[in-house]
Amino acid sequence: MQARINWAFAEICDSAQTMNEVQEAFMREIRALGFSYSACASHVDPLRPPAEAVMMVDYPRAWLERFSTKNYARRDPVFKAARQQTLPFQWSDRNFRGPLAADQLRILDEAASLGLGDGFTIPLHAPDALPASCSLVFGPDGVDPLNARNAHWYAVYAHECARRLRMASIPARPRLSPRERQCIELMGQGKDDGAMAIILGLSEHTVHNIVRRAMNRYGVGSRMQAFVRALKDGQIRLEDVA
Repeated sequence: MQARINWAFAEICDSAQTMNEVQEAFMREIRALGFSYSACASHVDPLRPPAEAVMMVDYPRAWLERFSTKNYARRDPVFKAARQQTLPFQWSDRNFRGPLAADQLRILDEAASLGLGDGFTIPLHAPDALPASCSLVFGPDGVDPLNARNAHWYAVYAHECARRLRMASIPARPRLSPRERQCIELMGQGKDDGAMAIILGLSEHTVHNIVRRAMNRYGVGSRMQAFVRALKDGQIRLEDVA
């Protein structure tokens, strides 16, 4: 995990009392990174979301109305891909567009005609939340690859804070083992499996399995989400990773 962790942003989200506060902080940071639009949200009708949905969206109103009226949530190719994988993907990538049906390609073309051209999507998986993702639209000058990695941090943290604000009650949190906490802390410091293996005196395979166990305890699909959950649960401390 190579993203720059912005603790000032984290503090704003942590102290937020409403999803709108989280959204304002998130959109402000995303704009500064060069993105023109963002949708960090559950995979639902954006104009008729259920009560438990996370909705932080600033897409053009014309697109939201078309998306809702035509019930595109049912066939949206971005939603479908985000539910099937854990790694971010770019909309212009041939691996993403190649398998799409004609109606799904048409949805992408319609979105582009209303200002939502190329961008990328970060899948967000959690067992106690609706399927979700964060889609970010590249600005007219493009986006630096480092900014895209930083956006991943903002998206995961903002979604987690918004998700918690939506929860009526917080289920019992899993407990990480000492070795799992060590690995999560090292991940937060930007270490990959190879570096963690050297530091801990373990094989890279063992480290990979430890991280996977921590992810499974939380029921999440990415390392970034496991890190954010452990941080929010108090199982790792800011001073251990800052």
